[in-house]
Parts: sequence; C-alpha cells; structure tokens
Amino acid sequence: MATTVRRALLNLPAAPLGPENPLPALRAPAEVHVLDERARQGLPRDMGRQIGYEPLRSLLPVRLRDGYERTRNKRDFEAIVIENAHLRVTVLPGLGGRIHSLLHLPTGRELLYRNPVFQPANFALNGAWFSGGVEWNIGATGHTTLSCAPLHAALVPAPDGGEMVRLWEWERLRDLPFQVDLWLPGDSEFLYAGVRVRNPHERPAPVYWWSNIAVPEDPGTRVLAPADEAWHFGYERSLRRVPVPEWEGTDRTYPPRCEHPADFFYEVPEDTRPWIASLDAEGRGLVQTSTGPLRGRKLFTWGSGAGGRRWQEWLTEPGTGGYAEIQAGLARTQLEHVRLEAGAEFAWLEAYGPLSAEPAAVHGPDWAAARGAASAALDAALPAERLEAAYAAWRGAADEQPGERLATGSGWGALEVLCGGFKLPGTPFPESTLGEAQEPWLELWRTGVFPAPRRVAPPGETLVAPHWRDMLETAPADPLTEYHLGVAQWHAGDVAQAVRSWERGLALAPSRWPLLRCLAVADALVGDAERAADRYTEAFEDLAQESRGGPPWLAAESALGREALTALLAAGRLAAARSVWDRLRPTLREHGRFRLLAARLLSAEGHLGAARRVFEDGFEVPDLREGEETLEHIWSTLTDRPLPPAYDFRMRPKTP
Repeated sequence: MATTVRRALLNLPAAPLGPENPLPALRAPAEVHVLDERARQGLPRDMGRQIGYEPLRSLLPVRLRDGYERTRNKRDFEAIVIENAHLRVTVLPGLGGRIHSLLHLPTGRELLYRNPVFQPANFALNGAWFSGGVEWNIGATGHTTLSCAPLHAALVPAPDGGEMVRLWEWERLRDLPFQVDLWLPGDSEFLYAGVRVRNPHERPAPVYWWSNIAVPEDPGTRVLAPADEAWHFGYERSLRRVPVPEWEGTDRTYPPRCEHPADFFYEVPEDTRPWIASLDAEGRGLVQTSTGPLRGRKLFTWGSGAGGRRWQEWLTEPGTGGYAEIQAGLARTQLEHVRLEAGAEFAWLEAYGPLSAEPAAVHGPDWAAARGAASAALDAALPAERLEAAYAAWRGAADEQPGERLATGSGWGALEVLCGGFKLPGTPFPESTLGEAQEPWLELWRTGVFPAPRRVAPPGETLVAPHWRDMLETAPADPLTEYHLGVAQWHAGDVAQAVRSWERGLALAPSRWPLLRCLAVADALVGDAERAADRYTEAFEDLAQESRGGPPWLAAESALGREALTALLAAGRLAAARSVWDRLRPTLREHGRFRLLAARLLSAEGHLGAARRVFEDGFEVPDLREGEETLEHIWSTLTDRPLPPAYDFRMRPKTP
C-alpha cells in the first residue's frame, strides 16, 4: 500500500481557547524547572554550564494564553492524516503540529495516549497547553509557546518518491525558524520525523528541544532506555543522580509506582544508540529512537499520589486512563540550553513505531537483560544503519520547496525574513501571511514611524529584539511608541530606561491604563507595594471608563482585574480591592480565578465563613499553574479541615 496524505476533520469535546492576554508579560515566567547556584554544585561541568546558559528570563514578545475555559462542546479540528499499510498518523497543524494519534493498523492498537478531549491547562510557558500525543517543544525549558498555535504545513516530495508533510514556524522566544518533516515510507512500520533548527542570525543562540510522547500508563507498563543511571528532578527543585531501575526500594521504571510527579533524565552513554520504549505487560508498545544529536531521554510520571491523580483528571475526563511521558531531547536534562552558533543548524531524524519483545525478559528482575531484550527487538525492527540511511536521504530533501499548502501559521516569520533578508530554503515565510498584528511593525520598518491605531483598542503586541528596539528608539516619541519602547527596554534588562519611557508616554497618553499597569509592575519589582497599588487602582479605573466591550476589552479587564486585586490584597488595601471587585463585570466575577480572589478578599475582610462558602459552593480555576499551591494555602487560612480532593493539585511531598 502506497502512503497517502489527506486532510480530515477531528471532532472532539473542546473547551474554547479564548482571547490572548493583551498585557505584556513583564514578569519572569513562573517556571518550576529551575536550579539555583547551590543546587548546581557537584553536577558534571558541561551540564552545569548548559543549565546556566541563557535561561529564559522573559516571555516577551509572546503573549499569555490564559483566556480558556473548562466547559466543553463538540468542535472540529483540522487534521492531516498520513497512512500506509502499517500506520495511520493524525496530525493537528493548528495545535502546534501535535501528532494526536499513531494507530498500528495490523493490530488496531493505539501506540500513543490519545486524549479524548481538548482541554487547555496552564502548562505551556505562555499558558495554554493540552495533554496527549507527540508534541514538539522548542524555545526554552518547558512546554513550547506554540502548544496551541498554528504551524505552517505543506506537502513536500519525500526521499522515496512519495510525499511527506512539512511543518514549520518561527519560534519567537529565541527568534529561530524550525521544521519537522513527517515521512512515512510506503513499506515502513516507523514514522520518521526529520527535525531542523536553524540560526540565521550573526550571533549565537540558545536552543532547547524535547519531543514529548504521551503513552498509556497501565499498571504493567514499563519504560525502558539504555541507561543504568538517571538524573531525578522532583518538584522539590533538586537534581540528583539515582540508579536505574530501582531507587529507594522501588522500581521507578514502572510509572505508577512513583508516589509524586517526577522527571527521570536517563544517562545514555555517548557510544550507545539512543532510544526509549514503553512496553505493556505483554511486551508490546511504542519505541522512539533517533540519530545521535538527540541524545537525551526522559520519563515523566504523574505518580500515584492524590495531586498527580487530580491533575490527570483535570487534563481529560474522569474515568479516562492515565498517561506518562517518554521524551527525547538535545541535552541530558530539560534544565539545559545548547549553544547554536551563528549561521549554523541542528538536524536529526527521529523514528516512532511499534515494538514487541519477550515479556518475561523486559519485565524480569535483571535490568541489563530487560533493556537488552528491548534493544535487540529495536535492532531487528529498525536497524541503526537503516535509520542513518534514512537520515541521509531526508537531508537531501530538507531544502525541497513545499508544494500544496495544508495549513497556515503566523505572519511573524514573514516579518522577520522580510526585514532581516534571510534565505531559508525549504521553509518559506511569504509576505502573503503578514496580517493585522504585523502591520504596524511593517510600517515602522518601512517608514521609521510607529503608526497610530485606527480605532481605540488595547495595544497590540510589542516586538523586543534588538533591531526592533533600535527602530523604536529613533521613531517619533508619541505615547504608543513610548509604551512599546519601554516594553522592549524592559526585555533588554534596562528597567530604569523602561520606566522613563513609560513616564514620558503617560504625560500625553489619551489611554493611560497600559502605561500605568507597566509602571505598577515596575514598582512591585523594586518592592514598592504602596505605589504599585496606587497605580493599579488608577489603571483599572481608567480601563473601566475606556472599555468598549467585546473580547479584547473583556480580556483586558480580566487580566488587569486579576493583577490589580492581587496587588491590592498584598498591600492590605482592602477598600481599593473591594472597589475594583465592584467595578468588575458580573460575568468576570463568576470565573474561577476571580472566585479564588473573592475568597481571599472575604478572608482579609474578616468574613471567614463567607470565604469558606466560596470553596464549599465549588469553583474551578482553569489557569491553575503547574506546581501552584495557592488553593492549599488559602484553604489552610480558613479552616483546619483537610483540603478537599477537588482542590488537591499538590505536586510535591508535604513539608514537615
């Protein structure tokens, strides 16, 4: 059977993504996967160096996606289906190019964990993320900001004469283009994914890449990799070397046997073929392997504790089977970033397919024999020489011009390519993809003037790369230009100059709330909670008077209202907090994050019984952050009773 590629619609119960947060992300990302200097002591030198190399300090220019909800209705998603006699691959180009399903046709087995719903949750660097399938994580430590964003997709001639699907986009945190070529040869039981990350700039760039593969988490499923040691990272934020498979009396290669969520980064020897597999009690499952550059391998487990189980339910439907993640990356751990020199590229080939090994061997007590059995089964199914030959063949097709377009991504790549004059064979970013978001920046580049908006609306996105900051500094200094310039200066670490730009803009601004909010964040950063509270109060009052209605304004009121209430409560300004609450639209007050703020406000006002009733009546916070312990903390201030299971999202052991 020849390989076919077709468009399709995937119908799922889906929660709406909602609008983006229009406030620039000035605060550092709340990332739990970080190590301080003390925790890095004793690590291998190269690992310590890469952990300290260019960690992400800002999400700019990317916006937060926190407007999603939890009420689900049936919705169609555009999909691309790649199929031969062995595999049916379903890809979602509008959701980060996620592989939603990898179905082994001869047995009817789904090789991945296929989420039956689309439910965004706050796990991506910029918020919205969903579980299941295979995702392509690029940018910085964490789930990519493209998790719920569209990628460009097109058909490209495959090395075997058929067709493959190319996915590509411009990753904005690091300003790097990348591509993923999905190639399923006609007689192959393995899907190939050719990946290339390029640095077109005249400066080095930090690169992060992890391919995350969700697999079913059955009690008898074991994760195997060619390693005798692993680096364990838990939500206590420490990294330590542990033996594989057994540590502290428990075989950690069976994901459900861990009590708390944890990462295990396997120490794969450099002279060993890199692979990772998830095999059930019968010795059947999925294997992922790659060419050498993709050296890292990892197991993530939610654990068997109440918090991990609650997160599993939160990301899908109650009663749905759980999942673990097997992953592959450029570095040994996800806390590292790898240097990519100017004008250079990283490229490799991954393979995904079914694996079957003798169950008595892979589940036996002898770890060397277990992983040896899986490794032998992989060598029989896909010899390393065949993978290397496929990689060489794919490299010859990596620059092929895409043909029929299957999906369209953002216009940001087109803007950068046009302004930078970059030549990127194989991944065109045509000017036809430029849209409303890019329009003012295109005019700035062409004329040196940042244009005034055509209508009253919250400010658009701010570009912060050095070349855009330089253009803003030489543009006429009207209030909107000063606002964007301040954001770009803030991103560059020049806080004092950013504050001066915002203060200059404030003097003449017809719309004051965006500048006041930026200044409030700056005040909070230096510890001036009182002045931050004053500016948040004034900003929300100005926004409430200016708001015109409609999704962008509602998103602005929601975002600024949350920040203002949080800052006012922290400063003990209860009357001002109550005033902001009273100005909120009734529809906003019913949102989960505002119900939580209502409980905090009632508690601060001394109405503990009313605050408890907020919890007892029940609410959900759709954008609850991974590792966030707010619910437990507030509950503990209201009562000595145990935290109700519905609010138990704890991801680490209780502290004594």
